[in-house]
Amino acid sequence: MNANRKTAIIVGVLFIYGTVAGILSVVFIMPILNASDYLAKVAVNGNHIIIGALLILTMGFALAMVPVMMFPIFKKHNEVLALGYVVFRGALETFTSIVIAISWLLLLPISQEYVKAGATNASHFQTLGTLLQGAANLPIPVFVFSLGALIFYSLLYQSNLIPRWLSVWGLIAIIMHLATGFLVIFGLQTGFDTSNFIMNFPIFLQEMVMAVWLIVKGFNPSAIAAGSKTNIQ
Repeated sequence: MNANRKTAIIVGVLFIYGTVAGILSVVFIMPILNASDYLAKVAVNGNHIIIGALLILTMGFALAMVPVMMFPIFKKHNEVLALGYVVFRGALETFTSIVIAISWLLLLPISQEYVKAGATNASHFQTLGTLLQGAANLPIPVFVFSLGALIFYSLLYQSNLIPRWLSVWGLIAIIMHLATGFLVIFGLQTGFDTSNFIMNFPIFLQEMVMAVWLIVKGFNPSAIAAGSKTNIQ
């Protein structure tokens, strides 16, 4: 098995692992944070918050490895875009995952103090909790992920490393995902309502199809060879 085949398999596995970790973090965290008295729930479900934070971190680190693995291949086709992909999907998206995880973890001591203070003396703890929730729920990760993904699918289309129909699907789906960020900002959607799910489902499905394709089929050998010739020239 050559190095490019191994890279394709690793990238496919990273996409699947990162997606599963992200979904599981939502399963652990959102039922707690969406509750009306979420600080009280955080106080008694601390392990869920910790697990959710660890999952979002592992998601960020797993997906940050994708541009690292892909850079040697992408730079043969377009080094500027390849560097941009590393910056957005490697550095910035990892940073946003860390910020979200820290925001969730900071809710633990705040929730404990909230419970100790009692409902009549806990308004400032509620304010702090609301600020942390607001920071974690900002659509900034949507924009960072979308810009990184636009670079990724543009590179895949340009290089023809995977079938172009799969790259085009990714480009269309990520534009829909990017649109949800603007809709959330203007209050036309919430992060987990039905319309948001419908608009985000195409990119989820595309990434899983692409991941399986990479694991089973790998990269287009002729595209790899063309990139190597361009690099030599």
